[in-house]
Amino acid sequence: MSSINHDPSITSEPEPVDAAASNPYSLSRAVAARKSEYVKPHRIRIKIGSWNVAGCPGTDKDLASWFVDGKGAEPHFDSKLARMKLSEEETTEGGIQDDNNDKSQTDPESGSGAKTQEKPRSSEGSSEGRKDAGNTPSLSDDKVGLYVLGLQEVVNLNIVTQTFYSDPASIAKWQDALEAALPKGYTLVACEQLVGLLLLIYASPEVAETISNESTVSVGTGIWSPLGYWGNKGAITSRILLGETTRLVFVNSHLASGHDQTSLERRCWDYERITTQTKFTPINSGGVVEDEGEKIGDEDFAFWFGDLNFRLDGLPGGDIRRLLMLHTRGEYDLSKKNTGEIFSDDGVIVLRNNDDDDGTNTPGMISREASFDNDSSDESAELPDPDDFVPDPSDDPASLQATLDSLLPHDQLRRMIKERKAFHEGWHEGPITFLPTYKYDVGTVGLFDSSEKQRAPSWCDRILYRTRTDFNQYEKKCKDEEEAKKKDEDMKSRGIDQAADDDSILFDYDPATDPSAENVADDSTAYEYDEYDETGDVPEQVLTKDGFVDKISLDTYISHQRIISSDHKPLTAIFTLNYDAVVPELKAKIHAEVARELDRAENEGRPGITVIVDRKESIDKDNQHATDGSEGIDFGELGFLRKETRSLTIANTGRVPADFCFVEKPSVLDDSTKYPDWLEFKFVRSQSNVEGETQEALGGTISLEPGETVNAMIHASIHDLAHVRALNEETAQLEEVLILRVTDGRDHFIPIRATWVPSCFGRSLEELIRIPRGGGIRALVEKRQKGGSIPYTLEVHKSSPSELFTLTEAVQTLAERVIADENMLEEAKVPHDQPGWPFDRDSWQAANAEDHDDLRAAIVIALEEDKPVLDIIKADVPTLKRLEIVSEVLLLFLRSMPDGIITAPLWAKIEQTLPNIGGGKTASDGEQAKAAVLDVLSTAPYYNISFVFLMSMLTRVGNELVPLNKEELEVLNSRKPGSGPSLGKRSLSFRLRQGGATVNEAAIQRRLAWERKTAEIFGVAICRAPTSSNAREKKAIEDKMRGIVEVFLRPEAP
Repeated sequence: MSSINHDPSITSEPEPVDAAASNPYSLSRAVAARKSEYVKPHRIRIKIGSWNVAGCPGTDKDLASWFVDGKGAEPHFDSKLARMKLSEEETTEGGIQDDNNDKSQTDPESGSGAKTQEKPRSSEGSSEGRKDAGNTPSLSDDKVGLYVLGLQEVVNLNIVTQTFYSDPASIAKWQDALEAALPKGYTLVACEQLVGLLLLIYASPEVAETISNESTVSVGTGIWSPLGYWGNKGAITSRILLGETTRLVFVNSHLASGHDQTSLERRCWDYERITTQTKFTPINSGGVVEDEGEKIGDEDFAFWFGDLNFRLDGLPGGDIRRLLMLHTRGEYDLSKKNTGEIFSDDGVIVLRNNDDDDGTNTPGMISREASFDNDSSDESAELPDPDDFVPDPSDDPASLQATLDSLLPHDQLRRMIKERKAFHEGWHEGPITFLPTYKYDVGTVGLFDSSEKQRAPSWCDRILYRTRTDFNQYEKKCKDEEEAKKKDEDMKSRGIDQAADDDSILFDYDPATDPSAENVADDSTAYEYDEYDETGDVPEQVLTKDGFVDKISLDTYISHQRIISSDHKPLTAIFTLNYDAVVPELKAKIHAEVARELDRAENEGRPGITVIVDRKESIDKDNQHATDGSEGIDFGELGFLRKETRSLTIANTGRVPADFCFVEKPSVLDDSTKYPDWLEFKFVRSQSNVEGETQEALGGTISLEPGETVNAMIHASIHDLAHVRALNEETAQLEEVLILRVTDGRDHFIPIRATWVPSCFGRSLEELIRIPRGGGIRALVEKRQKGGSIPYTLEVHKSSPSELFTLTEAVQTLAERVIADENMLEEAKVPHDQPGWPFDRDSWQAANAEDHDDLRAAIVIALEEDKPVLDIIKADVPTLKRLEIVSEVLLLFLRSMPDGIITAPLWAKIEQTLPNIGGGKTASDGEQAKAAVLDVLSTAPYYNISFVFLMSMLTRVGNELVPLNKEELEVLNSRKPGSGPSLGKRSLSFRLRQGGATVNEAAIQRRLAWERKTAEIFGVAICRAPTSSNAREKKAIEDKMRGIVEVFLRPEAP
């Protein structure tokens, strides 16, 4: 089995993964740690084509011939092709085989031969490559895995409307043309148009299934408008992930045109904008998405092509044109015999003659129909004599290559790279051995622009490439230069005379770390190369972002001069990429193994608990083997204000300590039906049945050692009135799920269920008067065999709710008894000085008693069963305590009525009739208010009777608890209702009335205070006025509620 292309000197094994911390990220890292088991070597050939079609018609018909079939290359106009003894089709598709025993050419921009033109392996070599790769797919050298086509000016940019919009028809035209030319099975990977720019990427069937994370971005750099930069110039950039390991980026661009300095600076600006504004979507690897998207520079291999529009500087355009035309006509070297024929119609290209060693003068011929013997790869073949090698054309002053070499130093692109203004971050280009690609007369071969403008020939169309190593070397060089600059500045600040004292100047130099020795193209010789450099046979090794070592080589870089339908000549470049790619079947196997290992290790190290529910209290009593609480807890019947308790036993049955707690269930957004929690829970150390023994309460989070246990007490109680209404109406259910969360363990979900007992609380007055006498709401529900709201179609059995009558009667009776107890027993003290007692919660004396909740629940049950309230409470309960509890239940009953006693419509009428209710200045004002309120309530008889009945009870209770004599009542009635107490000034004052009777002013003030507080409490309880968020408006409404009740609490003088 072949090994992965890892270089031990530059890569290291991933850090070990903590198996206990299992999550998608740790699983991904653990799988990545075993990548050597599922990543195998692959080889792919990438063919890139670039052509500015200049909006000319018919250019799509030439696409198949030059881009796919490889036709249209003219050896006579290419100094390298002129020395090749290959057919034109083999030249572009199968690689280049040199006469000179495949002498490799180094990249002119590398300066040290790091980039090479490597002779592709023969078909036998491909077979060997497939054998080495084992079962992994390996692309043969004569098959292209990726076709990448970049076109410019596919629409006419002179038409204003096409500067704004893309033309779908043009995409379809070029896509159809390319698909018709490609072999069957190729798949479209990316397709994007930006006005005149079009990028198409197709992959072979073997490669297409390994491509993922495709992201294509367009950036306009044309004319600026308020809508942004137009797309008449710009770039389309596509990023793909090959084999889940290798990031490839393809940039098709059309930069600003023009020969002047301003245009050159604009091209540099275009380049900068494209590189900074291009942002790809984050890589998704195995379901784990990277935090940030990538940009140009984050890839492993990048290819930039298109009409870059860089021109030749410093030379007259006419001279360049005449010089190159001499070569195209074969008239440059007068020492060579001119054949008089450049192109022949029978497909034979006649080149200038070469002098052979035997002294004969034989014309060199390349036929398109010719085939060549491939026996040169036979190891038994005898190597040619070194003297038989054809001399380097660059050494011949009369050769085309020598002319091209003299023009290239004037190339703007190379100057911009040298000046670090554009394409200086490690970009490379293959050797330029072909004529400039621009500008030609359409329909001609080798005839440069003969129009009035006579534009100078230039290499406007280019194909550049860059590896991650190139980019990293550039960044390291910049960092080294910055450090050197800081060191120089430090030396200057210390003075030249002290510079010699710095030992590092003399002894710290290391040639290996000298950035000037690196392969960076930053001088005038950067584009010179040595064909015989010994390192040129080895493709460049690149350490990818994911830690793999890939290799790339440039095989072919040519132009197609015989394509004459545009004023630009198309370019093609073929690269061979050796890379490590994921084998999906092997990765899936490793993924499953790692997941099992992590799961096993995690389960052994995770805490585990067992939850036990009493079978008698469980929902699923048949589930006898559950140990996680999934059988649930059934609280049985649950009524208003009744508390039920259940318990759980929780044991740590794992091997490690366990921390756990109950957590809140995630709430649903905008859930308007959520009610207050009806469940409470706490942990206790022991659950004792001994009466009076308290249980040790623990905190919210429990920590148990292996083998330890703890009990969880769960209490259920319905106390919210809105929840009660919903349960009565059956719009809510008593079902819940408790979540017991174990830290670093799995959650336990414990279902909770209870059966709601319908209540008379939370029902409207219209419902309550339809409950039959005897048995109460319980009897009605049992008779109807269903719960829910009580239909208004049922018969009315009483003019006022019997529950209201029972409670008011009990309050009045207990008020009389508490006064009697006070008169007979010294310890029975009534809090006369507490305004609002026994209705004000703040004045209660026995609210914190242990049996308070039980007594209150007993009263509720008596009301639901229509039983006397006073018979429920034991006689040994103090009268004062009974009065307070009955008063509390009365207020709960009134507040629970959805419509109250003064409904919203009745309130509106009262407010309209008495806008200043409660603000009367005389006793007569109070009497008039009472009459007006009763007139309004008379329109709703049942509500009117209930209101009068309630007010009568409050008046009698007031007379019992805060009594006044006849004279004091006269004084009281002479004052306006709501005048409020003034105990601060005259709490102990007396004054003489006519006839000699005295009046206790303090008693009058206590009565006024009691009336006011009681009216405040009952006004809110019985009135259903609209609410307001404004504090002032809310206070005004509450004052009116109080005023309605207060005018009825004033007793009449005897």
